[in-house]
Amino acid sequence: MSKIYLSAKLPELGTQLLKEAALEYKVFEGNGLISKKELLKNVADCEVLICPLSTQVDREVIDAAPKLKLIANFGAGFNNIDSAYAKEQKIYVTNTPVVSTNATAELTAGLIIALSRRIVEGDRLMHHEGFEGWAPLFFLGHELKGKTLGIIGMGQIGQALGKMMRAFGMKIIYNQRHPLAPEVEESLQATYLSQTEVIQQADVLSLHAPLTEATHHLLSSESFSKMKDSAFLINAARGPLIDEVALVEALKNHQLAGAALDVYEFEPKVTEALKNFDNVILTPHIGNASVEARDQMATIVAKNAIALLNQQPIKYIVNGLT
Repeated sequence: MSKIYLSAKLPELGTQLLKEAALEYKVFEGNGLISKKELLKNVADCEVLICPLSTQVDREVIDAAPKLKLIANFGAGFNNIDSAYAKEQKIYVTNTPVVSTNATAELTAGLIIALSRRIVEGDRLMHHEGFEGWAPLFFLGHELKGKTLGIIGMGQIGQALGKMMRAFGMKIIYNQRHPLAPEVEESLQATYLSQTEVIQQADVLSLHAPLTEATHHLLSSESFSKMKDSAFLINAARGPLIDEVALVEALKNHQLAGAALDVYEFEPKVTEALKNFDNVILTPHIGNASVEARDQMATIVAKNAIALLNQQPIKYIVNGLT
């Protein structure tokens, strides 16, 4: 029997795999997110920690777990973990990439459509004061056909989004550290431009870059001053890619036409001023919140835990430990 601790409940598919492997595990059963005190108490004798993005696994937590061999993060990102220190302590850190791609791209596409056609704004109207009836100039939005979608970060999610939005007749431009291979660009009908050019030309600007020192506040007041005042901004990647104070000022000054955010700079807190704009959609970090994606994520973390404890190879190691 081996000790596995889950700092949040997993989809049943994941825990079922642990049961079938006859592995001893314990799950945080409290309400809300696990506290630091509770986490420290429960990692003391565990060999595998399975945790979501909301669990902060810092040096103190790692030091409190002398038997720890694997931190299996339930999510594609792993900014919540001190991966470098885990490597020093010879602890594997893994994530759940790829399986979130379609769900996150679909959510992003939904936000683009909802923002451009004012769907959420219209829903709020009908839930409250209602409307007087159809009129030629009432509640006009914008079609996506013929518009330019700018994608910053053309990884798997960015590429999946590009494919989806091509079906709406959008032109795709993108930026990242290096251009895609020519054959991939051709298949996506996407054009590589500088970051500044993408920001300036996009009718819809969607962020899909990882959070690093270089991408922190990728969009600042300077960036917003370069955007079309008719452009929409979408962020379903990482909150700190956007300076939210600058975003509020840009919205106040009509430097862009609206924004849709699924992630936040100080998550789970939301900059209060963002709630005051009718042209801002706010969703609670649900990019990969589909039954299908979460089941696949649960399968990955459970199988990695089982493999490690059976001294078999594990997948998706992100901290360079071999």
